[in-house]
Amino acid sequence: MKRMRSRHHRSGGGGGASRGNNGQIPLNRNHVFESNGPDIRVRGTAQQLSEKYLQLGRDATGTGDRVQAEAYFQHAEHYFRILNAMNQAAQTAQQERAERQRAYEQGRQERRERREEPGSGDVEEHGAADREAQPPVQETPRPPRGRRPKNIEEPSAE
Repeated sequence: MKRMRSRHHRSGGGGGASRGNNGQIPLNRNHVFESNGPDIRVRGTAQQLSEKYLQLGRDATGTGDRVQAEAYFQHAEHYFRILNAMNQAAQTAQQERAERQRAYEQGRQERRERREEPGSGDVEEHGAADREAQPPVQETPRPPRGRRPKNIEEPSAE
C-alpha cells in the first residue's frame, strides 16, 4: 500500500527554510533561503533576497506593471522583517551577555574584597596589638619519635 503524504510535507532536500525551533526560522545571518517569488525562484540570505525583490519591484514599476511590482515589494518586506528579527535577537543576546559579564565581574570583586578584609584567617594581616592581646600558648615538650621516655616504667610481666 502506498504511503500518503500530508499536504504540508517537506522532504529534507529543500523547498524552503527549515523550521526546527517551534516553527521559527533559524536566526542566523548566513542562513540561505529558497524563495519562490511571484514568477521566479530566488536563493540567498535574507539581506540578499530583500535587496533582490526591491530591485525587481522597482523594475516592474518602471515597466508599468503595478500588480507585479506590489507582489515583489511584499516579498521584499517579508525578508526585511526577517532581517529585523535577526538584528533584534542579536541585540538582545548581546545585552544578555553584557549583563552576565557585569554580574560575573561584580561577584569576582566581592570575593576579592572578602579575601582582603581583616579577620579572614590571615595572621599576617593582624597588627602587633592583636598578637599581644592573645595569651601565649604553652607547649609541652614531647619525646623524640621512636624512643620511649626514660621516666616511664615498663609494666612487669608478673
